[in-house]
Amino acid sequence: MAVVVGDADGADTAIQRVLLDRQARAVTVYCSGDRPRNNVGDWPVEHIYPDAPPGTRRWFTAKDIAMAEAADYGLMIWDTRSTGTLSNVIELLSAGKKSVVFVNKAKEFMKVADVEGLNRLIDLMSVTARDKAEQKMRLSDKVGALRHRQGALSL
Repeated sequence: MAVVVGDADGADTAIQRVLLDRQARAVTVYCSGDRPRNNVGDWPVEHIYPDAPPGTRRWFTAKDIAMAEAADYGLMIWDTRSTGTLSNVIELLSAGKKSVVFVNKAKEFMKVADVEGLNRLIDLMSVTARDKAEQKMRLSDKVGALRHRQGALSL
């Protein structure tokens, strides 16, 4: 099985270490720009060159979108606060792809195959985290667009 993984500190690097420990070979590390921040297995790198200033949210989001396009499904770790992880789940859903999300706080995996699954994730967020997601990514607009699209598909 081929794996695409990000280059960020934290969860991405932890996943890279597990893949290295398991001697995974079919791994591609995605990064924005010329050099990945982390590539512990010295795997091939897919460089994404966004039309955005380096280090900005748009800069890193371009890499996440490219990963969602390349992936068949998503496997993520979520702290019930990260808008980046939530955005990745939404990006995959928008492309008709499923995700399995390990929710750190609940210590359980949640399958997200549709808007209802996404809403179950969102329900785990605190009011503060939800407000932040609304400000950063217009969460309710994205969920509404997904709901509309999925409703149109079921007709």
